Amino acid sequence: MKTKRNILCTICARGGSKGLKDKNIRLIDGKPLIAHSIEQAKASGLFSHIVVSTDSNEIIEVSKTYGAEVFFKRSAELSSDKAGKVKVIQDAFIRSEKYYGSRFDYHFDLDATSPLRFVSDIDNAFQQFLSNQNDILQTAMVARKSPYFNLVELDENNHLYLSKPLKKPILRRQDSPRCYDLNASIYIWTREAILNHDTVFVENCGLYIMPEERSIDIDTELDFEFVEFIMKKRRK
Repeated sequence: MKTKRNILCTICARGGSKGLKDKNIRLIDGKPLIAHSIEQAKASGLFSHIVVSTDSNEIIEVSKTYGAEVFFKRSAELSSDKAGKVKVIQDAFIRSEKYYGSRFDYHFDLDATSPLRFVSDIDNAFQQFLSNQNDILQTAMVARKSPYFNLVELDENNHLYLSKPLKKPILRRQDSPRCYDLNASIYIWTREAILNHDTVFVENCGLYIMPEERSIDIDTELDFEFVEFIMKKRRK
């Protein structure tokens, strides 16, 4: 789906990673991890600009090589592991409007660590976002576990209880309320929403559902191996 709207896409990727060293530029299926999201953004044809926010010189060079724009280096404050994601994205949006002298209608953020999305997911999520007149949209898959059935917590006495018990106990997981696992793949905001909310959880927030095989967010070595396996399988 093509559009004449002025839309910014950001991809935020800091250099430090406690779980997997240099994961955002680590080769996966023959390309740096971040390159997959950059190429998907380009292939969608939706975006006026595709901007990478990073504190890493290496990520800057890789991102430019694959066609993204990098005109600033993220501050140390917003590059720590304590920095909130929305603050980082807001920073990139504000900087981009100033740098390009442009007012963007919508803002996408594609997470570099969730590269299994299809280009059609980007297009279809935006179509749903517009149709439902959301302020923000997030993506997710149907959750394997349910707080109503098999997600549990411990109280101060180490006694086990369901995370979200119901008045009438559920005997089968299939009978529990449908829950979703956010996959950190695609976020969409209106201009007003990205500038005025520090959280992605607002009243008018939409949810675009993706299948599990396109919803792995890389955080561990095992995640990385799963994603690479799926990518290679797709090419057969």
